[in-house]
Order: sequence, then C-alpha cells, then structure tokens
Amino acid sequence: QVHLVESGGGSVQAGGSLRLSCVRSGYPFGRRCMGWFRQAPGKEREGVATIVTNGNMIYYGDSVKGRFTISQDNANTVTLQMNSLKPEDTALYYCAASRQEVWSAYQCGFGADFAYWGQGTQVTVSS
Repeated sequence: QVHLVESGGGSVQAGGSLRLSCVRSGYPFGRRCMGWFRQAPGKEREGVATIVTNGNMIYYGDSVKGRFTISQDNANTVTLQMNSLKPEDTALYYCAASRQEVWSAYQCGFGADFAYWGQGTQVTVSS
C-alpha cells in the first residue's frame, strides 16, 4: 500500500520561506514522477513542481520558477523549498506519486498519471 505524508506547512509573512517534505512508504521510489500541487479555496488545483526520482529531471510551474526548489533528499523523501513567498502562494499543498515508473521528462509533467496523493499541508502567507 502506497502512503504519502506531507509536512512543513505553516503561516509566514510575505517574503518568508517554508520547506515542505513528502515522505513515502509502501514501495521503493525507483524512477517515479513525484509532484507538488496546490489548491486555494475556490480555485482549481495547480501544478507547482515535478521531479523524476533518481532521474534528476525537474519541471516548475511558471508562477513559482526562481522561488521554489524541488529535490529528492533521500530514498524516501521529496522536499519543496519555498522562498520569497507571496500571499497568492496561500493554499493546501499536496504531494503525489505516479503509478508507474517514468523514463523521460516528457512523462513527468503536471498531467502525469498521479495515482497516489497525500492528505495535504496548509501554507498561509500574509501580506
């Protein structure tokens, strides 16, 4: 059974930083597409960043480029370092994992087959 748990959310002022972590259990990462997504109240879910674990292929959404960094910290953890936070970054942040292994960056965009999702961690940025 695949299980993803996010942590690290909280409340910060604009310009501050937070570091989100996603810890997985249930199967080895292998070459999975892992993604961070967010959803604000009344808005559609938005892709933030993706990474191919053990493959070093990374993709960012336009709204976070240059401010957020996704990385694989160890065999079980993917993190999202968020700097220069803005009030519009306020949302519930989720991590997700693809059902199958992937072998190219093309297979790891925001439309990948993300079959497994965490429960989310809240990020609130005040002005």
